[in-house]
Amino acid sequence: MSGGTGAPARGERGAESALGERGAEPAPGDARSAGVDRLVHALFARHADDRRHDVDRQRYRGADPSTGFETYLARTYALSWLACLAAALPAFLVASAVAPGTSTALADGLDARLPFAVPAVPPTAVAACLSAIVAVLVKRATVRAGGLYLRWLVSARRTRIERTLPGAVRYLDALSSGSDDARTLVAKVARNDAYGGAAVSFRKALNAARLTGSLDAGLRRVARDTPSRDLLAPFLLKFRQHVAAGDEALAEFLRTESRLLAHRQEHARTRARRYLKPIAELFVLVLVLPALIVVAVTVTSVFAPGSSRLVDTPVGTVSPRGVAVYASVGFLLAVGLVGIAATGALRPVDSRTSYRRPDGFRDVLASAPSNPASASIVAAVPAAAVAAWLAYAGYPLVNVSLLAYVAFALPVGLVAARRGRIDDAKDRRVADFVHAVSAHASVGRPFPEAVATAASETDLGVLRDDVADLAFNLSLTTTGSGGAADAVDVDASAIDASAVAAPAAGSDVRAAALDRFVQRVGTPLAARTVGLVAGALNAGSTVDEVFETLQVEVDRLTHEKRALRGAMRRYVVVGWVAALSVAAAVAAINAGVMETDRLLALAAALDAPFDPELVHPELERFRLYVVAQATMLASGWFAGAAARGRYGALLHSGVLVAACYVGFVAIGQV
Repeated sequence: MSGGTGAPARGERGAESALGERGAEPAPGDARSAGVDRLVHALFARHADDRRHDVDRQRYRGADPSTGFETYLARTYALSWLACLAAALPAFLVASAVAPGTSTALADGLDARLPFAVPAVPPTAVAACLSAIVAVLVKRATVRAGGLYLRWLVSARRTRIERTLPGAVRYLDALSSGSDDARTLVAKVARNDAYGGAAVSFRKALNAARLTGSLDAGLRRVARDTPSRDLLAPFLLKFRQHVAAGDEALAEFLRTESRLLAHRQEHARTRARRYLKPIAELFVLVLVLPALIVVAVTVTSVFAPGSSRLVDTPVGTVSPRGVAVYASVGFLLAVGLVGIAATGALRPVDSRTSYRRPDGFRDVLASAPSNPASASIVAAVPAAAVAAWLAYAGYPLVNVSLLAYVAFALPVGLVAARRGRIDDAKDRRVADFVHAVSAHASVGRPFPEAVATAASETDLGVLRDDVADLAFNLSLTTTGSGGAADAVDVDASAIDASAVAAPAAGSDVRAAALDRFVQRVGTPLAARTVGLVAGALNAGSTVDEVFETLQVEVDRLTHEKRALRGAMRRYVVVGWVAALSVAAAVAAINAGVMETDRLLALAAALDAPFDPELVHPELERFRLYVVAQATMLASGWFAGAAARGRYGALLHSGVLVAACYVGFVAIGQV
């Protein structure tokens, strides 16, 4: 490993040019959007000089911007004016409905307090004033939302960097035992997408180094602009200092920093698991309690005839009780979405599994039984057919939507659950594979031979075919490098050229074989463990050193995965218990209370007013059923997201919604 930070070695500039550089060809819509940008820039760019946007300017530098700050702010102000105009018309319509009463009340209030008569304000003027106030508030809220969006971008980018930096530093530590220089080390991390936000930051450092001609300057620039002021910025500054101090100092620094970041990451995950407990308690509070309150209010409001009388609004006639019930349904669904976001944010980034959909339609169909992303496309067709048939059969719109959702969510969720079990089995076998290869490498066997021996002598279960494919591809490195040495009738220059090219060709084949293996396995554990083998071996590390590090990494990640799975299981139980409790309460109330004769008897016992003409028990039972189904969706989303992410949310919510529908049909309530 060479510690220089000056000019790159031969061939490195070509590698770096592929690291995230923007293409020269403009996007098809760039020509049209450029004219709009010039217009809004001329109208609103002056706001960028206001002192109130100084904080936004600082945030913008850390948000990975693709345009200038003035352009972003001009777009925000243009959007605020559009929102202002869009809000003015509906606000005027709503205000027109209440303006006559407001004008009369205002005139009466002034007459009572003033010694002289005050003419009534025209209702149109009152409506115009109210709509103008609403429009101005919407405009200011839009500008404020632009600043909050920047803060969210910075926070999200900082989180992505700090979650992936420990793994990137461990990879640098493994690479540092070889002979690569600092620029090559950074380039290898930058090319590895498994390190997410940290890899993006390293790519930015390399791109800045290409412009300035110095890796030192590139590292300083990224340290200045990164939103991770407490983690990435100090690491980059220390990294450049130790690069200047020499290879041994850099290797020792990376070894120490790797351990420190691992401890920090473990503490962060422990804190995240602790946060999940109050989140679960808060989820029960903000989901179950409002649902039960809605049920109670719906029952008691039956004895308040005023809440059932229809009120004219610009969008039609509605009853206050109906508005309250369906507003609470929207609130419950919003709580479920927040639960998905919260559990996803607290889940470690290296435990998230994403699936990519193939490009061709036939490939999508072929991969649908094993790929949830493909299954989501295929399942949309029968879900749409179910919705059309139910609508034609005369089912209520709510049940059409719910059953179509079940027809979509259950197949996709089942495919994801099956794929998850396969991935779990693969991860267990990856650990066995790493330990087996390490044992064979420790006795001096070359890497291809160690893999081939592990493939033939170790029971690797679902990973057997993938390891056999890896062993075959790695065998090409030995045959490819041996062919040149066996040639007889070649001149000396050809022999020298083949001697230089053979190791490079072998390294390329080895890297390609390992990349293919990681892609075939397709789990985060494989990407974050086996994925670093090629880079470390190409850097000059021995097989024994690499797999000794790899064993520790595999054991650590496996332990973290099991701990996370155990911690999340309790929140799955919380979600199901909350859902079933609300469904049981609603079913009991519908069966035992929501009948006309029972409501009359209850009203007589409580001496409460009751108007049978305003109360329709069938409608009230259906509204409570809708509340129960909203609780099923929200609880299923929370439980499924805690179990296996967004595809788990589909499975759990689909099962709960289907169970709720079947239960209410069985007792004759739907």
